[in-house]
Amino acid sequence: MFRRLVVAAAMLIAVIIPAAAQEFPVTIKHAYGETTIPAKPQRIVTWGWSTQDAVIALGEVPVGVPFFGYGGDGNGALRWTKDAVAALGAEFPSILPDTGREPPVEAIAALKPDLILAVYSGISEEQYKVLSNIAPVVAFPETPWDTSWQDTITMSGEAMGKKADAEALVGELEQFIKDETAKYPELAGATFATIAEWNGEINVYGNLDSRVRFLVDAGLASAPSVAELAKGQDLFFTLSFENLDQLTGDVLVSYFETPETAAAFFGNSVIALAPQVTKGAVARIVGAELINSVSPPSALSLKWGYPQYIKLIADAVRAGRD
Repeated sequence: MFRRLVVAAAMLIAVIIPAAAQEFPVTIKHAYGETTIPAKPQRIVTWGWSTQDAVIALGEVPVGVPFFGYGGDGNGALRWTKDAVAALGAEFPSILPDTGREPPVEAIAALKPDLILAVYSGISEEQYKVLSNIAPVVAFPETPWDTSWQDTITMSGEAMGKKADAEALVGELEQFIKDETAKYPELAGATFATIAEWNGEINVYGNLDSRVRFLVDAGLASAPSVAELAKGQDLFFTLSFENLDQLTGDVLVSYFETPETAAAFFGNSVIALAPQVTKGAVARIVGAELINSVSPPSALSLKWGYPQYIKLIADAVRAGRD
């Protein structure tokens, strides 16, 4: 009897206090000012990286998404994006022409959007103004290509009228990261540096780079040598092969598109002398798909890529301590 009363009371509360729906118009601040969205958007086009995944993760499918040559299939679609659209029982959206960093204005206009989300992109102010002649545009918060995955979700959600859902999704994904990371207690206190090869030199990602910030948020620590060697170049800087040993830290996290390029780099006689390489304390993140999924992650790619990513790093930390 008591249980019935509790259930009845809960149902009554649910009726009396329904979930509050977000009201429109909505005004969102970004790098180029403010954008007002007059009504709940029905035809969303996304531009840049990862915003399409935020929209889909929140239960809606854009009418147009960018072409992804790096990590995408032959049509320019990403695996996790395709899977999520299929799970919604929807058709995959139109893929915009591959025009590099220049938005394909005519193709976007042809889709007749009522909202253009470029939350994580590099659109210029001139491009923003051109696109604004088509539909309301939400650009990045402050700096091109520097929006956190959390802000990408929350800004997109607010523009869609799903602010509360977006905040809940961020909380869920942050907890997922904590839970996956907690599987590897050896990561506590581990220091790392992230690298790739570029034009015959070592590209080191600085402490403001999204890859580094992502791992710091996950509980790892950027090696002090990164800041020391950066000399104010907080996004990235280069080192010669001979100076890799100056990049101290428990583990190196490297990014290479193919196993062959990774093997060639670490097979170099100079690179092979670096302490982390000698110990095997290198997490080799190989393949465009895996790299895309975590650097930085999206609302959909995170659960696909992070378990693989953090295990590789944990394995490298253990190797360095054995």
